[in-house]
Amino acid sequence: MPFPAGARRALFLGAALCGLVTTAARTEDAAAATVDTVIVTAPSSVSNLTDTPNTTSTVTADQLARTTTMVTPEDALRYVPNVLVRQRHIGDTQSPITSRTSGVGASARTLLYVDGILLSALIGNNNTSASPKWGLITPGAVARVDVLNGPFSAAFPGNSVGSVIAFVTRMPSRLEAHVEAQAGTQAFVKYADDKRFSTGRFAADVGDRRGAFAFRLSYNHLDNHGQPLTYVTATVPAAASTAGAPVTGAFNDANRTSTPIVVLGSSGLEHQVQDNASGRFTYDFTPTLTLAYTFGLFRNDDDSTVNSYLRDAAGNPAYAGALNIAGRAYNVATSAFSNGVYNFDELELAQGLALSSHTGRAFDFDVTATAFDYLHSRQRLPTVALPGGFVGGAGTVAELDGTSWRTLDINGKWRPNADHAIGFGSHLDSYRLDNPRFALANWRADEKGALLTLNQGRTQTQALWAQDVWSLTPNLKLTLGGRYEHWRAYQGLNVSAAPPLNTRQPEIGQSTFSPKAVAQWSPAPGWIFKGSVGVANRFPTVSELYQAVTTGPTLSVPDPHLTPERALSSELSVERNWTSGSLRISVFDEHVRNALLSQTALLNGSNVSFVQNVERTRSSGIEVVGVERDLLVPGLAISGWATYLDTGIEKDRAFPAAVGKHLPQLPRWRGAMVATYTPPTLPRLDLALAARYSDRMFATIDNSDHYANTYQGFGAFFVADVHVRYRVNDHLETAIGVTNLGDRSYILFHPFTQRSVFVDLKYAY
Repeated sequence: MPFPAGARRALFLGAALCGLVTTAARTEDAAAATVDTVIVTAPSSVSNLTDTPNTTSTVTADQLARTTTMVTPEDALRYVPNVLVRQRHIGDTQSPITSRTSGVGASARTLLYVDGILLSALIGNNNTSASPKWGLITPGAVARVDVLNGPFSAAFPGNSVGSVIAFVTRMPSRLEAHVEAQAGTQAFVKYADDKRFSTGRFAADVGDRRGAFAFRLSYNHLDNHGQPLTYVTATVPAAASTAGAPVTGAFNDANRTSTPIVVLGSSGLEHQVQDNASGRFTYDFTPTLTLAYTFGLFRNDDDSTVNSYLRDAAGNPAYAGALNIAGRAYNVATSAFSNGVYNFDELELAQGLALSSHTGRAFDFDVTATAFDYLHSRQRLPTVALPGGFVGGAGTVAELDGTSWRTLDINGKWRPNADHAIGFGSHLDSYRLDNPRFALANWRADEKGALLTLNQGRTQTQALWAQDVWSLTPNLKLTLGGRYEHWRAYQGLNVSAAPPLNTRQPEIGQSTFSPKAVAQWSPAPGWIFKGSVGVANRFPTVSELYQAVTTGPTLSVPDPHLTPERALSSELSVERNWTSGSLRISVFDEHVRNALLSQTALLNGSNVSFVQNVERTRSSGIEVVGVERDLLVPGLAISGWATYLDTGIEKDRAFPAAVGKHLPQLPRWRGAMVATYTPPTLPRLDLALAARYSDRMFATIDNSDHYANTYQGFGAFFVADVHVRYRVNDHLETAIGVTNLGDRSYILFHPFTQRSVFVDLKYAY
């Protein structure tokens, strides 16, 4: 059977990349790759990755400046192998990360750090409230980003089963200051939405080093109008009817199971105003002992509205009630449109304090304490029908004030001789969820009424780990490690006024051990063969444990005794480095027992979806990553990657229809390629052309959503980007970028941005 067109494109991408770098390799001497040394002030355990055994992808600030239109920190990962950040629009606060084997609904399977501070919201495992806290990273302060694949380092918890992403910010060596202004526009057309949406950004930072003291202070302001995030739809009734008020303007379509629907309007048109202040202060007690304090403060003010396509006989918008569309009767609920009108006001603070020694000799250590706090987080929305609800009326407010997490890591590295580097340490973390929802007499005001729902809970993990990097011979290195973890969940509480519920959940706990092993062989200069195997235990989050599900008149918590998912991951890779480039081919495999997935099952006599332990799943694939510089002509570089992935659900007693199906939100084929050119005669000019591709995906665990190119589907996409930068002089530079050059309209559950143009101006002192 022939490959589908999308698979052929991805296969061609991988084959072309392999051919490109292999041909170049034959013409090069078998010399070891040139490695740039990056000096990091006050490294923490996640920003000093010298002895990390994982396959790693790195992107630097210089590479980003030449290739990428950077508006938010998520953009730094746009072309990194097997990383997709589901950023629905610029400034999106619900942007989870995918990895080789984890989709956008598995946010707790990837760890995001900035200068050692954990920004992964491990209070849940979803693509909404548990998305990483990107707003605390200032784009212009990023020095480099490292992406580690798989759970092969004992230094990281089981949430590293997908990947670990470590942002490292820049620290000055002298007085410096930067100012940046950016403007963008997007032309979005779908159904009855035909509009331009604008973006404005201003950023500045200043830093200096005075003897033993250094600091950097950064500020970032973003003002963005986003395209619709959702659509209001209704299933087409089988029988004709004259009931209801006649309205026009709906669009005929089909949902992801090919059931005929009408599209009534768009929702979630957000206007976000965001401010981020961040900084880092370091003090060198000695040349090898440094204290560092890092902070990030993020403010987000988000107003959302809707656009009804429906018009009554007088030409006025219609939003709810008994309506008649093309001779069929519909009863549109008040919440259908009113839920898309809301205000989201949040203030978040992240802090980290680290003391580290970095002698590079017999013994080094680092102690890192971090804290993240929702200082203020409230989402208000109306419960009355529109258009009255636009200006006021009854509503609700959901809060996360007091939700927080804390981490403490005490790590050491002992080098007894030239053949051993033994790392070891202890870890403590604590997560707290406090999520009440109150009634409001006027949703535009802050006076809270009766408590409607309350979800609370806490988790804590204590861990000990050790890892020995042992050079058996000059060409053979073995890394052996293990991580012991004790986890518990406690103080779970679920309260609801209607349907009634008031349940204090049981305290549970579990201890696990996760062994790791990596063998690396370098038979000749420039060649690296590596075999890795590791176990990861990913513990349930508070939101998974204490999920409240409504079945008819009953509200219940289906399973507060969820068990950890246990992943056995392995990887075989071969890497070839030469003077002007590199090529890596990796074959990887992951088997998970008790995977934590949302699926349909019988609860209180009804079939509903909720998070459950699925007995066995698997993911296997091959990844090709390569780069070649000065290809054909001086100044031309091409880099790229391609991945094929095969997944399956092997055992699922609760939902047998899912057995043998593909895991949701993971494509078979995906890849990216970036070509950059700096003309030797114009060394201040950088030109970049990039392309990204992904196969369609399934949204459901039983793969019943066979129609992907509709709202709530996961369609295929091929997107090209262009970036042009010109450095006027040593202080001033300007750039123009176009993302989605071909104006591709595609959906990953939500509609994504269409063609967008950005202009950037930077001044550096």
